[in-house]
Amino acid sequence: MTETHLSQAAYDRLQAELDDLTTRGRTQIAQQIERARELGDLSENGDYHAAKDEQGKMEARIRQLTAILDHAVIVEASDGAGAASAVQPGSVVTIRYDGDDDTETYLLGSIEERGSEHEVMSPGSPLGSAIVGKAAGDVVEYETPTGARLKVEIVSVGA
Repeated sequence: MTETHLSQAAYDRLQAELDDLTTRGRTQIAQQIERARELGDLSENGDYHAAKDEQGKMEARIRQLTAILDHAVIVEASDGAGAASAVQPGSVVTIRYDGDDDTETYLLGSIEERGSEHEVMSPGSPLGSAIVGKAAGDVVEYETPTGARLKVEIVSVGA
């Protein structure tokens, strides 16, 4: 698995979720399964099958969180130098597509950063990998997954 760049806040949030699922969540599911077993025949017991399905989903999320946290790299926010800062995971980047007057602002990081005030762009995406290391004022050309070539101007880089 590749590195997952996370802010300290996202790392802490994911760690808290993992702790909750491995303690309270597992206990709660085990109690639901036990109550459903007491109802009798398991082959036609909807409560039992629903609880087992929920248990499977929870265990999958636990495995996902464990993998993310095991490969997490905590990124610090940009140093605040504004336009002089290079784009790096954890940066908030404002871009403008060639021929467009509107700008778009993204947080360059893991999808697990969602919930922040900006949309999240993965550093591993075509655009994300093209702008890493670039600075405000740079024009970057990249290839989309469909094969189209697009140009973007980095308007600003910040924290």
